[in-house]
Amino acid sequence: MAASSLLTLIDDIASVLDDVSVLTKLATKKTAGVLGDDLALNAQQVTGVTPDRELPVVWTVAKGSLRNKAILVPAALAISAFAPWAVTPLLMVGGAFLCFEGFEKLAHKFLHSRAEDRNRHAELVEAIADPAVDLVAFEHEKIRGAVRTDFILSAEIIAITLGTVQGAPFAIQVAVLVGIALLMTVGVYGFVAGIVKLDDAGLYLSRQPGGGAFAGVKRATGAAILKAAPWLMKSLSVAGTAAMFLVGGGILAHGVPALHHGIEALADRAADLPAVGGVLQALTPSLLNAGVGLLAGAVVVAAVTVLQRMRRDTQVSSGQT
Repeated sequence: MAASSLLTLIDDIASVLDDVSVLTKLATKKTAGVLGDDLALNAQQVTGVTPDRELPVVWTVAKGSLRNKAILVPAALAISAFAPWAVTPLLMVGGAFLCFEGFEKLAHKFLHSRAEDRNRHAELVEAIADPAVDLVAFEHEKIRGAVRTDFILSAEIIAITLGTVQGAPFAIQVAVLVGIALLMTVGVYGFVAGIVKLDDAGLYLSRQPGGGAFAGVKRATGAAILKAAPWLMKSLSVAGTAAMFLVGGGILAHGVPALHHGIEALADRAADLPAVGGVLQALTPSLLNAGVGLLAGAVVVAAVTVLQRMRRDTQVSSGQT
């Protein structure tokens, strides 16, 4: 009996671990869009500090990220336990915010002038070069900004993960949420650390002395890294933006049953086309979800822009009076 009970317990534990593994993989796939943008945004947030402080800043932001998730994970579990009806609305809000961020990036050059971007860049350069500027305070401000960005993106990741594990036993929800929180933190900030030091590694290799073939290969590798680093950041930003529309649009479409079923029906019809049916069936949901995300992002950005202008006009009017 004892042996049978032990085997049953082991089987139950193995079953739970298997469920955790499957749900974690599914949640990781669903949060990949947020992760891509998380990488790009946080790498941009920690640039601008002196090279010897880059890794300490990344480490400090990573600790802030863990504190964010220490708040968000219990909050998500409490919502799942006491207000499960709120999961779908939270997911919809998170999806709309993803679409807003993605469209705001696309519309940035229309919403902000080049002069504004140049002025902001010039202020950053002057702040680093001016010895009168308190670099410690400047660094702390960069860290606070990065931690705020992380909180928003972490909330999106946790909300998506919560939607994935909704209905699972509480122990599995805890394991998946904690696992995703730790995995995303280590993965994002480990990769960010590599990105911010990539140019230093390229510079080091490009300056290797010696006339041998191996030294030449190292210098060529360093030069290639220096050329590739800016393109890597741009690629991450583009991929993150595209994924935001895919993931955000997918969340919004899934939250509206009629729209979700309509997309599935169109995908099924695409499968009937000769030769390219299978490819179109696989691509149609993603393309339509991206279209939903693009449209939703445009609506939210337009609404936010109008509200901001109304607020500025109100402030100006009250100031004049």
